Amino acid sequence: MNPLLMAFYGDDFTGSADAMEALTVNGVKTALFLGHPTEERLQEKLSSLQAVGISGTSRTMTPSQMDEELPDQFRLLNGLHPRLIHYKVCATFDSSPTIGSIGRATDIGVELVQPSSCAIVQGIPLLGRYIAFGNHFTVYGDERFRLDRHPVMSKHPITPMDEGDIRVHFAKMSDKSVALIDLVHLEQDFDAVSARYDRYLDDGADIILFDTLNDKHLIDIGRLLHEKAECGTVFAVGSSGFEYAMGRYWQEAGLLEPPPQYGSIGAAERIIVISGSAAANTAEQIKYALSNGFGGVALNTDQLVDPSTAEDERKRAVREALAHLAAGRHPLLYATLGPDDIIIQKTHDKIRQLGIDPSETGRLIATQQGLILRALLEDTGIGRVCVAGGDTCSYTLRQLDIHSLELLMPIAPAAPMCLASSDNPKFDGLQAASKGGQIGAADYFVQVLEGRR
Repeated sequence: MNPLLMAFYGDDFTGSADAMEALTVNGVKTALFLGHPTEERLQEKLSSLQAVGISGTSRTMTPSQMDEELPDQFRLLNGLHPRLIHYKVCATFDSSPTIGSIGRATDIGVELVQPSSCAIVQGIPLLGRYIAFGNHFTVYGDERFRLDRHPVMSKHPITPMDEGDIRVHFAKMSDKSVALIDLVHLEQDFDAVSARYDRYLDDGADIILFDTLNDKHLIDIGRLLHEKAECGTVFAVGSSGFEYAMGRYWQEAGLLEPPPQYGSIGAAERIIVISGSAAANTAEQIKYALSNGFGGVALNTDQLVDPSTAEDERKRAVREALAHLAAGRHPLLYATLGPDDIIIQKTHDKIRQLGIDPSETGRLIATQQGLILRALLEDTGIGRVCVAGGDTCSYTLRQLDIHSLELLMPIAPAAPMCLASSDNPKFDGLQAASKGGQIGAADYFVQVLEGRR
């Protein structure tokens, strides 16, 4: 086996950290690099790794921005000669032809990598994400909804999902044809499924999509794609279900050392939380934390997006956060308190007034949050932080001179605690937890503070 089993590019930070966690907990030694790592930076760590990832921001990019961002990234990963290259997307596959186009990213990846085959692996039973007869279902509470009827994803503020069939949704973004290996096919013996995969390719299919309902399906998919990669590089698209599929198969097949056991790293004396998520789940977590030793700082995001007021608003937020610390509370700085927070409309109005492209809103706010976090860390020396929100994590952590991260311990599925590496001694060794808006239990921020799963 090639020592480097896999390389991936994640379309946002939380998804990238999720993929790194999925590999590491299954015994695949993995590091995640931020932004645009150099080949020299990768080579520094490559000898001790079995997988590498790059955390990007393409989830919020237009196709033309992807054309500028992705070719060099895929070329860099392909030059490492891994068996598998993965374009990691959100577990809910949300995207559109104009923002975060998974289809456009796939077209670029296939053109650069020239793989022997291409697959979509999207289901993650662990996270309540299922693919059944090509349709995406996602859990909400204790119910499962097709994605276009999901209470949250059907109303996503940037990429609302109006189609549950992955093949139909993908066809809006790419001309590549997608064939399906469905639940009935997966009940056949392995050789029959493998033959079907080859037959679809021979018949002209560009991409093979897999249904996924349970962990057995993931392991079978991992075995199949492992064997196909022996004949040439496989380019995969999808969620961290792909990392779970490969890692669990490699572990079951005895191709890896037993995975490490992760215990508690213990409680931190102090912690800083930054949230940019508008999800109702994150709002619940904020409210829980504020009643359990955290001090809230509501950010005026309409002022953060305005260059004439951003600096003053940052200074105000820092002052309030420091006051909470002096009073023995852990500062929790949040952009919104749920999807109905009035600050969201005020910020949209300000964006229109300033003539800024609305798609830039998340990047602008998260960058300002990163500058606030940097100022607090430089002032206090606090060694543990938590950042909530996919776009927030992607841009906020980039303000801290972090070049790579490795898994420190799992906290909740797809929301791990990582150990940061930086050339800046102020941020080297920082413990950084991250989560998407819908991820984690009500006490997630307290879990991060206490260092427990």
